[in-house]
Amino acid sequence: MKPTVEAPFEHFEWSLLTNALVEIRRDGSVIRTGFVEDAMPDSSALWISAAANDPRQMFEASEGYKVWVLPQELTGTLRYRMVTKEICKASPERNADQPVPRSGGKDQGDAAS
Repeated sequence: MKPTVEAPFEHFEWSLLTNALVEIRRDGSVIRTGFVEDAMPDSSALWISAAANDPRQMFEASEGYKVWVLPQELTGTLRYRMVTKEICKASPERNADQPVPRSGGKDQGDAAS
């Protein structure tokens, strides 16, 4: 079975991309491709890890850099990767101190409704 080839897309929440393979673009040109080593919580900057002859490098959104991601199927036993946002979808009604549902998508208290 041939994997589906997805088109790259711009990703705006840089803080969710740690350890992801990305393209850094500016003015429509690819500047660098690499793995995100770290990112600011507010997505204002990220660092691409060093690889071969390329040093660790920081890119800032305020300087016009954009991050593009190419969805791809991974191989190996750890091929299914989900970001925290997808695993722990918090509803607007949920307070931060309430536990995240672990199974079935509902809390014990939601079962009565």
